[in-house]
Amino acid sequence: MRVSKAADTDIEAVGSMREGVLDQKHLLFGEDGSPNNYDLNMGHTGGGGWRTPRHRHNFDQVRYVIKGRLPYSEEDFLEEGWVGYFPESVHYGPQERAEGLRTLVLQSGGASGQGYLSVAQREATNADLEKTGEFKKGMYHYTDANGAEKVVDGSQAIFEHATGGKLEFATPRYEDVIAMNPDAYDWLPSADQGVAEKWLGTFTERNFRIGFVRLDAGAVYQAGQFPSIEILFQTKGQVTAGGEKYGPETGYEFLANEGPVPLEAIEPTEFLRFVLHTF
Repeated sequence: MRVSKAADTDIEAVGSMREGVLDQKHLLFGEDGSPNNYDLNMGHTGGGGWRTPRHRHNFDQVRYVIKGRLPYSEEDFLEEGWVGYFPESVHYGPQERAEGLRTLVLQSGGASGQGYLSVAQREATNADLEKTGEFKKGMYHYTDANGAEKVVDGSQAIFEHATGGKLEFATPRYEDVIAMNPDAYDWLPSADQGVAEKWLGTFTERNFRIGFVRLDAGAVYQAGQFPSIEILFQTKGQVTAGGEKYGPETGYEFLANEGPVPLEAIEPTEFLRFVLHTF
């Protein structure tokens, strides 16, 4: 088990690949080079907002709206408390995020197995590309070896510079972002006494799962019993784990079949839960 509290995590500003101000707290990271590499972070939109053009990625994303309203196109939004699954290869945007928006974001390798380029790699590459070109409104402007002016999506420019290869997209498994309203789902009892589950969805042939777990006071959730990485984000309540006490905005990682690892609720507690793709 790995645990990371937002209160103990430094704030980092996203680089110039997009337009505006986005501060992040990176709670947990996966393993570089793994198809299930991931980043769990909390984002806060700063003064002036945050804008991106319409684009797509070769990895999966999940966004949970902590405060505010998250646009994922010019007409579509995730409301506060909603969860959105942004599948690899699927276009979304443009986005115009308002100042003060707070989200929990999981970015992870998708079902195609292409993995996920880490934040450290992306930010280092962002800084490197600024030496030979300019990011403007989410796009990278540069002059190629033949003296021709070129413009590419900022995310694509970073990936191709970091890897030395062309960004390729798997055939999209979905047509659009999948927006989910957790309040419309029922809580169902689990095998653990006093623990309820709310699965929002299971996606792709590799069983990527998104849901919530709720513990009554005194109940124990036995974590880490999936055949892939389980990630929890505590949204409310207090628990003890490994002799320590943890509260809201804490992230937990459990490796495949690491459990059972007991999390005991001191008071009613809820977690947002992810189970990464099974490879």
